[in-house]
Amino acid sequence: MLAHRFRQLDCLLTAERRWWQYQPYHHLGIAFAREAPALAKCLAALTLDEIAHLDGDMDALCTLLAPWIPAGAELQALGELAPFAPEPVQCARTMAMYMPGRKQGQIEAFTGCLPPHQGPYLEWCAGKGHLGRLVSLHRGAEILSLEWQGALCEEGRRLAARDGANMRFVEADAFAAESGALIAPHHHAMALHACGELHTHLLEQVAERGARGVTLSPCCYHLIRTSHYRPLSQAAKASALHLGKSDLKLPLQETVTGGARIARLREREVVWRLAFDCLQRQVRGVDEYLPVPNLQKSLLAGSFEAFCDWAAERKGMALPGGIDHGDFLARGERRFGDVARMELVRHLFRRPLEIWLALDRALFLEEQGYEVELGAFCDKPMTPRNILIRAVRARSGICCTCHRASNMSRKATRCGAATRSTC
Repeated sequence: MLAHRFRQLDCLLTAERRWWQYQPYHHLGIAFAREAPALAKCLAALTLDEIAHLDGDMDALCTLLAPWIPAGAELQALGELAPFAPEPVQCARTMAMYMPGRKQGQIEAFTGCLPPHQGPYLEWCAGKGHLGRLVSLHRGAEILSLEWQGALCEEGRRLAARDGANMRFVEADAFAAESGALIAPHHHAMALHACGELHTHLLEQVAERGARGVTLSPCCYHLIRTSHYRPLSQAAKASALHLGKSDLKLPLQETVTGGARIARLREREVVWRLAFDCLQRQVRGVDEYLPVPNLQKSLLAGSFEAFCDWAAERKGMALPGGIDHGDFLARGERRFGDVARMELVRHLFRRPLEIWLALDRALFLEEQGYEVELGAFCDKPMTPRNILIRAVRARSGICCTCHRASNMSRKATRCGAATRSTC
């Protein structure tokens, strides 16, 4: 079932990649204006408010783009995930004292979706161990928490002692050999929003060391140590898709609204970056995009001229005198609209690409002998990164959900809601 869904998504994403596998920032106008002039005209008629509305309504976006991208509705259907049915879990008020509200909800929902396991658990990239602490108290289980920042380990130990959680923190780099050696066959590993290769490395270590199972919610797919994505499963390795870091950022463009002030700052930053890009092309005499490093948000409280000076210094450029900053700023504002229109089209592929990436991880675990479920552990308003991969090592004649003896075949050794079979 997972493999079939992957093949369908892979075929559509590959066939339609001209619409999403490019970088809008690199173009001075609508990238597909010559190829699809009617679409460019349609998008040009949209206001920024209408673009924002369509960005949050994929059905309406599919309808708008159907004359040019008829596969949109099928892509959205393949990008839908059934929710897990979590057991009710709630942090005590004192335990939740140092958790941001949204993060508390994520931890509670994640804990409620963990498969049955007597323990111990391995918490990967633990931070202060909020997840492990709740799992320890809720399941009465032993937790081994791995975290590379010593200060977070110390705070985690303090909180565990305060709440009476059975936890042991290990301060180590997740990529170090000794960290992988911590994973034992009796462990169920867990990771909530471990970034990029931190979670793919965990999956590889879980499979290599034969851990009992793993539950994770992936995040930040672009944080990899190579220039291009390294597929895990045989199906993804055979795909014609080759994903760079910029492609892997596309799923992360679905965010929870941060308020009007955050939106205004984000718009200002994008406009200034695009305006500076117009400036640097003229100064350098090179008609190509030049990326500028991340900036301190306090810089956005200053002037555009000060931003240009900062960006030029970072890129080793000497700016000439007499620059008409107002003209370049106006160009940046015009390009902001073009970028928003191109991104709107790309966002049709945002969730389908994320599901493709999640399926690659799930299929890898299946290939390693795990029974795997893929679903959503919470609603998107809590976090758009709501994908959950839940895997338990398959054991012949044993149901991977309740661990009671069963006469089901290995391909259907799950007695829970996913199959409605009985043990």
